[in-house]
Amino acid sequence: MAIRIFQRERRSLFGEILDWMLTPLLLLWPISLALTWLVAQNIAGKPFDRALEYNVQALAQLVAVKNNQVQFNLTAPAREILRADDTDLVYYQVTGTQGELLSGEYDLPAPLDDDKAGEGEVRLREDVIQGQGVRVAYTWLKVDVKGPRIPVATAKTGGDQFVLVQVAETLEKRKTLATEIVKGVMVPQFVILPLAVLLVWLALVRGIKPLAQLEKRIRARKPDDMSPLDDAAVPEEVAPLVLSINDLLSRLTVSLTTQKRFLADAAHQLKTPLAGLRMQADLAQRETDADELKKSLKQIGRSSIRATHTVNQLLALARAETTGRSLAKQRVDLVHIAREVMADSVPRALEKGIDLGYDGPAAGEQASQLDGNPTLLKELVRNLLDNALNYTPEKGRVTLRILTDRFSGVLVLLVEDSGPGIPESERTLVFQPFYRALGTNVDGSGLGLAIVQEIAMQHDATISIEDASPTSSAQAAPHGPGTRVTVRFAAGEIRLS
Repeated sequence: MAIRIFQRERRSLFGEILDWMLTPLLLLWPISLALTWLVAQNIAGKPFDRALEYNVQALAQLVAVKNNQVQFNLTAPAREILRADDTDLVYYQVTGTQGELLSGEYDLPAPLDDDKAGEGEVRLREDVIQGQGVRVAYTWLKVDVKGPRIPVATAKTGGDQFVLVQVAETLEKRKTLATEIVKGVMVPQFVILPLAVLLVWLALVRGIKPLAQLEKRIRARKPDDMSPLDDAAVPEEVAPLVLSINDLLSRLTVSLTTQKRFLADAAHQLKTPLAGLRMQADLAQRETDADELKKSLKQIGRSSIRATHTVNQLLALARAETTGRSLAKQRVDLVHIAREVMADSVPRALEKGIDLGYDGPAAGEQASQLDGNPTLLKELVRNLLDNALNYTPEKGRVTLRILTDRFSGVLVLLVEDSGPGIPESERTLVFQPFYRALGTNVDGSGLGLAIVQEIAMQHDATISIEDASPTSSAQAAPHGPGTRVTVRFAAGEIRLS
């Protein structure tokens, strides 16, 4: 129970897609609300701004010059029109050429000097009067008033004299209209947003339905059904997943077929020496002659050795195949490994009178190193030497060479023998488990080169087989052209010391 607490919760594809679709939608909604409010304020202000501009122009028509004096005559009906609004307060102000108040509110702020509009142009600004925010429309009227003085307000205009007309209005109606616009736009969204969430949810349920159907199809398959899945009924986005599963199924099929064949061949190969052991044991029990009994016991020993060798080879092949990608590698000296294996093979070579030789650098002197598994590399060298010793006749020759290719810089391992050789047509077949070249009477399991190839593949090495002696001198060789097995390790695996 404690372990489950710390286990990472499994993610839901449906929930993750739903989150990524709804989260932007929910985040954009308040942004949309803010933008709608700004747009609503702009839209709501336009008709009231036009009304203010109209009022300013109407008041400007009431400005006149009589007897060289500026006069402003606001009739009572016009004054009532300005005060007719029950929601907002409307203020106005008319100042003369000297800045004197001609009519209206005294405390209505004047525009900045550098914000002076052209003659007859109406401008708008935001301002504050009596602690309330207002929208102000104003215009400057050019008047022809003769006098010796030039007012300060007109000094920047080259001596022209102007009258300022302003109309200000509080902002309550604008805010109310903007609020109504926002309500009219956003209230329907409170209905549309849940509906959109529901539609997105239904769309996702419909969209991932093929995944659920695919899962049901896979669960309904029998354990031994390795046939590929039908990718015609799945969406385009799921097709790569189905193709990957089909590829995995095909590789599993090949692997299972290989294992079944391997087990069948292994059972067959073990059956022969075990049957021989049983037969020789039965014969030994019946024998009364001591010499015959010794012969039977000798045959039992040979059969047990053959069975032991076959079992060891099977275990070596299984170990090489199952090590796979988790192969533990370290820096190893191939010369040191080769010399250890050759030392173990010397008694067998002496027994057959075979000249077992080594050609290459000495251990510790310009030793070539590579990244590899020492146990498997030793198995590789041992199997190559065992094969060479098995197929080399008495008084023959077996040579192990280690050298560095001067062109590519890769490490090369060669094992040569003076045996009958391997026909070119069979050089690819000998790497199959339990395959043995035709016309040979040598005891063996047929697993040696299969083990060598598997170990070489795990070390990114390549193997090639050729005649040890040139074709022209093959007839001079007493037992055949011989065999040369070459293992070339990848350049990335090697470091010359």
